[in-house]
Amino acid sequence: MKGLKEYNISFVGLKEGSHEFQYEIDNRFFEEFQYTEFNEVNISAKIDFIKKSTLLELFFTINGTINVPCDMTSELFDQEISGDFSLVVKFGPEFNDDNDEILILPHEEYQINVAQYIYELVVLSAPSKRTHPDVLNGTMKSEALEKLKELEINKEKTVEEESTDPRWDKLKDLLTGKNE
Repeated sequence: MKGLKEYNISFVGLKEGSHEFQYEIDNRFFEEFQYTEFNEVNISAKIDFIKKSTLLELFFTINGTINVPCDMTSELFDQEISGDFSLVVKFGPEFNDDNDEILILPHEEYQINVAQYIYELVVLSAPSKRTHPDVLNGTMKSEALEKLKELEINKEKTVEEESTDPRWDKLKDLLTGKNE
């Protein structure tokens, strides 16, 4: 994780008020986390950083695309993603990140690394079911889709409804109160 030093925000030298940080996220970022589900990554991350006298507020926003395989056809496509997340940083005697939205840093800390929060926001913003846009609009032609259509179950019933077992008919009559 040594390649993530650029995501350190040193807040000691910042004046109170609002500050903005921009990051361009690509494959190298995810290589640091050893995450290989995305083929190509092109994401812009923006952090609105508000420094107050006793705490810090961070508002994360991401927008961009990830190149992933379609779950139905395995064809690669660019999936658009976006997401946001807010984090409050307070100061206390020891580090505590038990709460997802509140981070407690020791009083002696002078910087915060935001890489983990960006990573989690991108991964959680990616849809769990990834469907190529051409599959959704019906224009995709692939072997996988042709095979799925071939193996699709016909809506016609294979057993005729009229041919039922007469023993079951007698039991049904008992339930409905119909006696012939």
